[in-house]
Amino acid sequence: MQTRFGKVAVLMGGASAEREVSLMSGKAVLAALQGAGVDAHAFDPADTDLHVLKDEGYDRAFLALHGRGGEDGTVQGMLEMLGIPYTGSGVMASAVSMDKWRTKLVWLAAGLPTPRFHIIDETSDWAAVAADLGLPIFVKPVHEGSSMGATKVTDASQLAEAWALAARYDTLVIAEEFIEGQELTIPFLGDEVLPVVRIVAPDGNYDYQHKYFTDDTQYFCPSGLPAAQEAELQALMLRAAKVLACRGWGRGDLILTAEGKPYLLEMNTTPGMTGHSLVPMSARVAGYDFAALCLSILEKARLG
Repeated sequence: MQTRFGKVAVLMGGASAEREVSLMSGKAVLAALQGAGVDAHAFDPADTDLHVLKDEGYDRAFLALHGRGGEDGTVQGMLEMLGIPYTGSGVMASAVSMDKWRTKLVWLAAGLPTPRFHIIDETSDWAAVAADLGLPIFVKPVHEGSSMGATKVTDASQLAEAWALAARYDTLVIAEEFIEGQELTIPFLGDEVLPVVRIVAPDGNYDYQHKYFTDDTQYFCPSGLPAAQEAELQALMLRAAKVLACRGWGRGDLILTAEGKPYLLEMNTTPGMTGHSLVPMSARVAGYDFAALCLSILEKARLG
């Protein structure tokens, strides 16, 4: 039995649109920690109030919650109040990173590259949005992950319907220019940037289904990129995480054009840990098996 971590709660499930994936992540993490001798227990905030963590003597929390109510600073804030160290980013970094619009504003202020965008609503001039951003356009909720409510629009006439779908998930909706290129994701573990994963999805459609429930998507890690280029992208991702004040672990997504120009898309502060997930895949190439990855993340749990 590993006593250095004390009693650990693996927070999973929750009430967000990503509950199903969170349960898969949490169960995988729980099994790995228990297998490594950690006194770890499942805890679903949808079933039990978080203050019970203090009452039941938990010493640390491993966050495997995805989406709103788990990845957006709210749970982090409650754990701060309870005085229970937790994995991943703090309150501010979690809140900003969950907000695709404000993430872009921070990156742009820091001089980091990200696709152009519009915040849209039912009053938007769809023809003007299409004329400015060009086609295709990605329309997505500002505060959802896992491609929830996202649509790739190929004609201006589809924008209103795409906005309506995204608006079912969020009051804020973003339209983002489509950048043609290779889809990449880069995890980090503390100050260590892990190997780049290159993603090839059917018809370039890396949606919720293709992320978690099919085997049609291809993943390449090592990425096949030249070593110098990969190192540059890793340095960019670490900077992108630092300006958002991210810590502990996370994963950033980007597009690399044929000309070699990267565009940052979004930051995930509590990435998936399922059988299809990309952080474990990258970590394996860096020499971490799944249990070692989970222990390293848990080791970095903190307050403040």
